[in-house]
Amino acid sequence: MKGLPWIIVGIGVGAAVTYMLFNEPEPEYDTGYDGFADVARKTFSWGTRKQAEGKVGSFAGAVKQGVGNLTGNQNLADEGAADRVAGKVKDAVGQLGQAAGQTIHDLNK
Repeated sequence: MKGLPWIIVGIGVGAAVTYMLFNEPEPEYDTGYDGFADVARKTFSWGTRKQAEGKVGSFAGAVKQGVGNLTGNQNLADEGAADRVAGKVKDAVGQLGQAAGQTIHDLNK
């Protein structure tokens, strides 16, 4: 029974990653030069991946922190808090990547 919470966490993380990766709409790029459209698309996709990694990392950190607090394991709780911060940073970087891709696209219209 000790492994059940980790199995549930694994299923939740897998479902979250699948949802974020397959339900993120990618904007349509109709530019005059295909090189810029390709750069914009790749930058936007990179940002989407980083944002997904950040959200999953933040969620996993929250679960770790909760399990650490529940079991009285302060090291696990601290590690979970650090994972949450790292996840939030990756999420912010992903948002910047998406914004950069959209800006490249908008400038090339």
